[in-house]
Amino acid sequence: MENPGWYTQYTPYQAEISQGRLEALLNFQTMVCDLTGMEISNASLLDEGTAAAEAVTMCRNINSQNKSDTVFVSMDCHPQTISVLRTRAEAIGLKVIVEKPANFDFSTAVFAAVLQYPASDGSLSDPSEFIKLAQEHNALVIVATDLLALTQIKPPGEFGADVAIGSAQRFGVPLGFGGPHAAFFATKEEFKRSMPGRIIGVSKDRHGKKAYRLSLQTREQHIRRDKATSNICTAQALLAIISAAFAIYHGPDGILKIANRTSKLAKLFADEIKKSGYQILSDHFFDTVTIKTNDKTNSCLLYTSDAA
Repeated sequence: MENPGWYTQYTPYQAEISQGRLEALLNFQTMVCDLTGMEISNASLLDEGTAAAEAVTMCRNINSQNKSDTVFVSMDCHPQTISVLRTRAEAIGLKVIVEKPANFDFSTAVFAAVLQYPASDGSLSDPSEFIKLAQEHNALVIVATDLLALTQIKPPGEFGADVAIGSAQRFGVPLGFGGPHAAFFATKEEFKRSMPGRIIGVSKDRHGKKAYRLSLQTREQHIRRDKATSNICTAQALLAIISAAFAIYHGPDGILKIANRTSKLAKLFADEIKKSGYQILSDHFFDTVTIKTNDKTNSCLLYTSDAA
């Protein structure tokens, strides 16, 4: 974070003199694609809630087979994500249904569905049947997920999800007491021209050498705002670069080792809690345990192991 070459949060517009930063952001995109199982990623967005809202807007714009103005949002999503989605949806005339996925039968037409995997309370469940059912009803599926957890669980791309979003904060970014946290946004190749934000691509110069550039970005994205794919596509370039540097430094084996240790500590905690006479909400989790405290408190307690 103290390297003067990375000071700015913003994606460089003068690609010719910003090759190092563009290469670092390309590493971020590659890391996100590898972990989510998706085909293309952008160079970060503002935060996870914004990424979810951008994904919903993109799905409404590209889902020509479904004319609904309603989006389904799982109750298992983070509360701040649900709050941002409600705010953004109201501004553009969309309706939001917040419910448990198991209780939703698609009798109400929705153009998209937003899931949290793992859930906000830490529980892990297989979303494949819900995703299949949603897509049978011409709804696109957005999965909010956690990059470190994806080293141990099936990635959204393998479930057939249309968009994967989330925060890269735990990949080497110091805690910011609420932010900023670089968001990631990954999707299928067929949707690349509708993606919000910036995408780093690779060309060759006239000497045959690699040249990094901002790809698929028309002037409308920055000047003719009414023609843009998104009007809020702020990057977190500095934090995205830190996340990519963290992944490069540790490598695949190192990242997996960190994930295994994190998950092991959470399991040790859960075992000790159960020995103390408490119950936990779910035996299937990665690093977050919700404890049923019954009449000892007014609500459940949430424990997160972050050994990273």
